[in-house]
Parts: sequence; structure tokens; C-alpha cells
Amino acid sequence: MSSVAVIDYGMGNLHSIAKALQHANPSENVEITSDTNRILAADRVVFPGVGAIRDCMQAIENFGFTDVLKQVAANKPLLGICIGMEALLTESEENGGTECLGIIPGKVVHFADKLTDSQGDILKVPHMGWNQVNQTESHPLWDGIPQDGRFYFVHSYYAKPDSSQHVAATSNYPTSFACAVSHENIFATQFHPEKSQAVGLKLLENFLAWDGCS
Repeated sequence: MSSVAVIDYGMGNLHSIAKALQHANPSENVEITSDTNRILAADRVVFPGVGAIRDCMQAIENFGFTDVLKQVAANKPLLGICIGMEALLTESEENGGTECLGIIPGKVVHFADKLTDSQGDILKVPHMGWNQVNQTESHPLWDGIPQDGRFYFVHSYYAKPDSSQHVAATSNYPTSFACAVSHENIFATQFHPEKSQAVGLKLLENFLAWDGCS
């Protein structure tokens, strides 16, 4: 039986994520933990996050997780979710500019003001609700998930990786933005798999079977 650590640093929807992971594979040993040794000992790690990026980065520092996350990112399957994905990039525009972990080169930016759809209707920010996800690369985490499947989003900022090679999927609001990124043993999503019903559970199931190789 393999193990997955859901990192607890006070900034995630932890129990929903843990419950969804357990549902995706009932034989998996899923643990919510802030113990650095248990995180480093796990076979796979989930890095969730909600709220403001400055608070997220401060909590990561307070818990001593900066080096832990970089170690995990270097050698085992890592799934980032929402703010957990944004924190993997170099910096964010949020809170007047916030330095992030710099694991994936790129910037997190705010949606433009006065967004409108093709009919001229105003689009609200945060982008909240279901939206199509266009897979831009073949990846084990997409196995069994249809192209343009609908996932659940709640966010005002989005990732702009420096290289398109790190973009695993895009969505539109109203223009295209990266909603999933990947790099070697790292996969991260702006959307919430744990809130995305069947397709989200399938992505989590795929993660729990993933060895970190594309």
C-alpha cells in the first residue's frame, strides 16, 4: 500500500481533498500532515491552497516547508491545487507582488478588468464555476478524461509559465489561460479536482497511480 501526504499548512480545503483521494483509491493511505518527516517519507504529495498568496507563502515559511516542497518537487510525484499551483511559480502580482517558490519559471497574474464574453456580457472575477479544460499535452493524469471535460474553478489570478512546455491544459475566460502546468514529476491545476465530480476523481485516481514520469 502506497501513501500520499496532503500538506497541512493552514491554507487548504484539506478534508475535502483527503476524502476525494480516499474515494479515488480506497486502498491508499491518505494522511493530512504538517510533519516534515512524514511528508518526505510519503510516496506522493498533494500541495493544496486557498486564500491569498502572501498568506500562503508566509504559512509555508512559518511551517518550514520551503525546502521540503523543493525536495518533494525534485524527487516524487507532486500535485499542486489552486493556490498550491500558483505558489510553484516564480512570483505573483497579488498583494502588490509576492515572491513564490520558483520551482516552475513564470508569473501569476490577475484577470483583466471589465472582462466580457462574446455577447458583450460582463464576466465576473473571481472566475467561479464550471469550465472546459483543453488538454494541450499528453500526460498520464489525463488518462480516461475527455478532451474539454468540465472542471470546477474559483480564482482571480492565473499562471503564466515562461515556457509553453510547462502548460498541460488551458481554459478560456474569455481568452485562453493556463489552467494546468506540468514539469517532470510535478503536475498542478488551477481548478479543484476534489470539487469536479467524476473527472476530478479520475484525475486524482491517475495521480495516485502515477510514478512521476510523463
